[in-house]
Amino acid sequence: MTLSSARPDIQAFFDPQTWTVSYVVADPATRTAAVIDPVLDYDFKSGHTATTSADRILAHLREHGLSLQWILETHAHADHLSGAHYIRQHAGGRIAIGQHIRTVQRTFKALFNLERSFLPDGSQFDHLLADGDTLPIGGLTLTALHVPGHTPADMAYQIGDAVFVGDTLFMPDVGTARADFPGGDARQLWRSIQRLLALPPATRLFVCHDYPPAGREPRWQTTVAEQRAHNIHVRDGIDEDAFVAMRQARDATLEAPTLILPSLQVNVRAGQLPPPDDNGVAYLRIPLNALPVHAAA
Repeated sequence: MTLSSARPDIQAFFDPQTWTVSYVVADPATRTAAVIDPVLDYDFKSGHTATTSADRILAHLREHGLSLQWILETHAHADHLSGAHYIRQHAGGRIAIGQHIRTVQRTFKALFNLERSFLPDGSQFDHLLADGDTLPIGGLTLTALHVPGHTPADMAYQIGDAVFVGDTLFMPDVGTARADFPGGDARQLWRSIQRLLALPPATRLFVCHDYPPAGREPRWQTTVAEQRAHNIHVRDGIDEDAFVAMRQARDATLEAPTLILPSLQVNVRAGQLPPPDDNGVAYLRIPLNALPVHAAA
């Protein structure tokens, strides 16, 4: 796979509550932009949502005179609620995600026993992407890369000399994403990561989360060369079987993400809240004794 020499303008927005990094990616020539993985703030104790994180992105778009063309989700996140719907309401653009979101929707429609009107067909999103599909961002071209393993629907997005890898890779001293969610697979994750690490060494990689070790500030930009030399899970010299054994053993010890149950009910709807009941209040559902103790979405 080759990369364009185009160099988009990239602004990162780090949410310390969920360790999530959202991005505004802009074509400097046309001032056209895409937003990747925006966050809707959610207070677990009170059940209140807020838009502080998304409003930072909207302010950046206004301040820099950017026209929003796309709102891109790398997958249906289990650790934060998506701000995609809110961003679209206030800045326009179209929401896109990988076409395998339909598999994820079927899984969680069943788990949450969602309303009959919820169709697991991806229609909640404006555009579904297959591997190799392209989208324009002004004069830039985005190429969608299907990188399953963390979930069956994960996508990475190549824009110029940058690739937004979602949860597939973390910073080198943190490693890689878990692969024990429904439809996840450690061997698939290995192969998806190898696809990314086959890119030119100088390729910039932007991660969706950072969980920094003690003493390090959050970071979110790395390169293929850095990952191949230093990633604690997949650096050069670690083979597929060793990675799979490590990943499966590690995943068996992990608790479910704190926001998995509220986030997935929203994220399979492209960031929309569930429809309100007849009293005008929207509710999130908590399935009791349905998730394995150490597994998640």
